[in-house]
Amino acid sequence: MAQQSRLLTAKVGATDRARERTRPAMAPRFRLVILAALLLASVSARAADSPIGLWLTRDHDGIIKILPCDGGLCAEIAGVILDHPTDPTPVDYRGVSQCHLQLITDAKPVQPNLWKGHIINPRNGTIYGVEFHVDPHHNLALRGFLGLPLFGETQIWTRYNGRVPDDCRLSASSGAKSRTVPSAPGRAQ
Repeated sequence: MAQQSRLLTAKVGATDRARERTRPAMAPRFRLVILAALLLASVSARAADSPIGLWLTRDHDGIIKILPCDGGLCAEIAGVILDHPTDPTPVDYRGVSQCHLQLITDAKPVQPNLWKGHIINPRNGTIYGVEFHVDPHHNLALRGFLGLPLFGETQIWTRYNGRVPDDCRLSASSGAKSRTVPSAPGRAQ
């Protein structure tokens, strides 16, 4: 009986030692998987906070596309939300269609999550200074100004998740104004 007990203890001990030998090999792999998942989550969170993409303007009358260009960012009108499907596409101050009109051509990063450049008012051709960033609620805070940012106005734009047709024409009745990414609770869109 004592001999069986010693054999059982030896087997249990050998099994425990075998587990200990496999645990260290599994632990680094598990840590590596966790580290990769955290890194991936961090990268996707950073991408979500990038200003690159589609944005619904404050007045919900246009979709602006921000894209990389010349080491900075540019913006163009990607969509115009029309009250009626038969309304004509708006034109700029020169009488040219606002579809794909460049609004920002020279925004450069001045610090992390802050870009500064110039923006044109398509209605009258006035050029303003502009600075913008993604705020903590994942909205775009865009400030247009004359001379100094102190003399300006900030608009909050919401990220747009819908599709925009090549002709830029969107109908208000099609629900274009509602295809935004929800902002933080308690925050108006």
